[in-house]
Amino acid sequence: MDSEAKLKKINDNPTKFKIGVILILLEHISIVSLAITLLIAFGQYNIILGIIWCVARIGEGSIQIYDKNNYWRLLDTALKYSNTSGVEKDVLIDLGRSILKTKASRFAFAQILFSIGTFAYSLLFVIYEVIPIIIGWFGIIASILYGVGNMIFQRKSNFKILWNIGGLLVLFFEIILGGWLLIFS
Repeated sequence: MDSEAKLKKINDNPTKFKIGVILILLEHISIVSLAITLLIAFGQYNIILGIIWCVARIGEGSIQIYDKNNYWRLLDTALKYSNTSGVEKDVLIDLGRSILKTKASRFAFAQILFSIGTFAYSLLFVIYEVIPIIIGWFGIIASILYGVGNMIFQRKSNFKILWNIGGLLVLFFEIILGGWLLIFS
């Protein structure tokens, strides 16, 4: 992790960093809201799967929200970084690296929860056929690839392709699912 480059980038445009963090917070608040909405809409079919996906997706969103407080510290670190030199600068680079490593490990764990939540509601969709079964199976496959890809990447950081493919598939799944729910429900 090149924390020095990240600190320079943040310092070059702190407003962009602030807006980015606020947008990410809104995204994670939406994830929590969506998990609750899906539980209300589909929990009647299988409350156990509903609780699994709700806990997993709320856990994911909450971890991401909590981590933004830590990530926000990069802004202060970047501002200090630009006004220092020598050993002090090296200390701030190390602090930035520590913040980025913490963010990466929390993100990886949150994404495991994400894949569990996505798997749970996709499984419900397949078992109870409340949406076209092909969409449910697509979600199951996407969530498995994403979760397994994430775990492999955590062990072998040079092998990210499966996680990336899983992420793309999950993105398409959620777009298709959201479109179907908006149009047909």
